[in-house]
Amino acid sequence: MSFLRTIQVVNVRWFNATAWYGLELARLLNAAGHESRVVALAGTETFEKAESMGLRPLAMPLNAKNPLEFPGLIRDMARLIRGFRPDVVNCHRGESFLFWGLLKGMGGYALVRTRGDQRLPKGNLPNRILHTRVADAVVATNSVMARHFAGKMRVPADRLYTILGGVDTARFRFDPEGRAAVRARYGFTDEDCVFGLLGRFDIVKGQRETIAALSRLVNSGMRNIRLLLLGFSTATLQEEVEAWIREAGMENNVTITGKVPDVAACLSALDVGVVASLWSETIARAALEIMACGRPLVSTSVGVMPDLLPASALVPPGDVDALADVLRRAATDAAWRRELAAACSERIATLGDADFLNRTLAVYADACSRRRRS
Repeated sequence: MSFLRTIQVVNVRWFNATAWYGLELARLLNAAGHESRVVALAGTETFEKAESMGLRPLAMPLNAKNPLEFPGLIRDMARLIRGFRPDVVNCHRGESFLFWGLLKGMGGYALVRTRGDQRLPKGNLPNRILHTRVADAVVATNSVMARHFAGKMRVPADRLYTILGGVDTARFRFDPEGRAAVRARYGFTDEDCVFGLLGRFDIVKGQRETIAALSRLVNSGMRNIRLLLLGFSTATLQEEVEAWIREAGMENNVTITGKVPDVAACLSALDVGVVASLWSETIARAALEIMACGRPLVSTSVGVMPDLLPASALVPPGDVDALADVLRRAATDAAWRRELAAACSERIATLGDADFLNRTLAVYADACSRRRRS
């Protein structure tokens, strides 16, 4: 596609998967020779991450709720539009979506709404109008969200797209030397079956359920079970996670890494990856990285996970019995584990960062064409 100027509106306070999606997209666009500006909230984790990525974010109070702040915000938005002259504005959150829609007439840009939030959007009339008549394209990050947009929101099929995101397959790939080094670092033997869960410590991520499920395997005599928690304190503190480990009698079976510089090597060290989230995972960055490292993955059936994994690898969220059963199968059925690894590798082959960029550029081309015809 010819040169594009885009604005990625990433007004997310925490650097979660939605924020990652928007910032990574900006990075890929810039690397491909386009020009992408990021608008974010000042003083937030997302803003700081955008700065560290060299994206030079622009701060605006896009989540303002006080009507007295709206005129100044709209003035700043209009100044950016006049100065930058974007071809596309891509909103990754709903706040300020209305204002970007109101300014379309002045800016002449195509408006794209990407929805990666765990909450399904409300189907009221104003929201339907925004998504069906104001937005030139709507992007869902999983099939559950896409079905909601098509049904409840009545978004026309020619404006609705599904893009699952992508992963840097040059960075995240199986690393045999790294696997050996990490297993030696944490004292894992060749006989150990190492499960791993990648993600911040938060009750939603299912660390507690994973510890409880694996304790059932250990208590049944499977002494070679190990769990590597690649995580760190956020909404849930590490001390709370350590209490769950003691409660389950798993002190000798669970290792907490904290933040590590060699994530791909740590993922390569796993025998089986786990996503045990109770809800969310509408983008599932961790799942994509585990799969890109060639590891078989089992998961709860939340968010995008049914789009990524076969049904045999999925269990209901919060069901410790079902989770224990699928983890036991993964530990004992080597043939199934190989089949699952092959399925993960086949799926991730179409979810690299180049695929992510190209699919998004195709959406932008459609949206710009639609805008020109309107």
